Amino acid sequence: MTEETATNETTPACKAPGATDEVIDVAVIGAGPAGLTAGLYAARAGLNAVMFERISPGGQLAQTEHMENYPGFPEGANGFELAFAMKQQADRFGVNHIGEEVLGVDFTQDPKVLKTAFNEYRAKSVIIATGARPRKLGLELEDELQGRGVSYCATCDGNFFRDKEVMVVGGGNTAAGDAIYLSRICKKVYLVHRRDKLRATAIYHKRLEDLPNLEFVWNAVPRKLVADEGKLAGVRVEVLTTGEERDIPVDGVFVAVGTEPNTEFLEGALTLDETGYVVADETGATDVPGVYVAGDVRTKALRQVVTAVADGALCAEEAAEYLAI
Repeated sequence: MTEETATNETTPACKAPGATDEVIDVAVIGAGPAGLTAGLYAARAGLNAVMFERISPGGQLAQTEHMENYPGFPEGANGFELAFAMKQQADRFGVNHIGEEVLGVDFTQDPKVLKTAFNEYRAKSVIIATGARPRKLGLELEDELQGRGVSYCATCDGNFFRDKEVMVVGGGNTAAGDAIYLSRICKKVYLVHRRDKLRATAIYHKRLEDLPNLEFVWNAVPRKLVADEGKLAGVRVEVLTTGEERDIPVDGVFVAVGTEPNTEFLEGALTLDETGYVVADETGATDVPGVYVAGDVRTKALRQVVTAVADGALCAEEAAEYLAI
C-alpha cells in the first residue's frame, strides 16, 4: 500500500455519540501510540473515529523522557512531545475524544456495545489499544508505599529524589533508561537485577558501566520493603547465588520488571493467552469479526512504540475493509 499525499483539507469533527446517538464507525479504546495511529488512519479514511481514554493521551510513551530508536529522530525524541504531536495529528483529521474509561464490552451484539461509568456506546467496529501497565514486585507494603518511595515511573517521580539514594529493579531497556536518568539527579543509584547480565540493548551497557554513582547488584531480588514513619527507608535483597540477604538503605525504589496487559474490562469477550494478552493475527484481527487489537496489549514478540504505531495503522485499515463489506 502506498502512502497518501498530504492535503490541506481536514475531516470535520463530529459530535461524540452517546447512548442514543449515532453508531460509531470505529471505536478506539486507548490513546497511546497504537490508538492514536488507529484513530488517525480511520479518520483519514472518512470514518467516524471515536477514541476512549480515561486519563490523558500518550500512554507509557508520554512518560518516557528520551527515545533513541524511533525512526526519523537522529538525536532521539522526547516521549511526551512525540505523544502530543501524535494527538495533534489525530485531532487534525477529526478524531473525537471521549474522556471516559471503558469498563465493559458486549461483542455479541450488533452493533457492539461499550460501557463506561456514564454511558453506553455502540460501534460497528472496535480497536482495542489499552496497552499494558507496570508489573509490581508483589511485596508486602508495596501498595501502601506507592507514592511514598515506591514508583513505577522514573521520569514522573525521579525529581522527588534529587540528591538522594535510590534503587532501580529490573534488567531491560526500561530499567537501564531509568538508571541513566536517575544517575543525573540522584546521589547514588543501585541497579538490582536477578541475573548476572542485563537484558537491555547493548548500547546501554557501556553507558551504565561509565556512571560513577551507579552500583550493580547482580543475581539479586528484592525480598522486603523497609518503612520508617510511613515512607520507604530501604530494601532487603537476596543474593540468589549465595542466599545472603543485604539491606540497602534507599529513599526510593523504581520498579521496572515488565508489564501486565490492561484487559480486565474484556471479561471473556475475547481470547487471551496464558499471560492475559489478547490473541490476534498479524493484522490485529481477533476471533470476533470487527474487533481488532493493537499495541502492547496484544500477543507479539516485540513491544515498542514503532510496532504499536504499525499495529494501529493495520487495524484501522482492516476495520475500514470490514465496514466496506
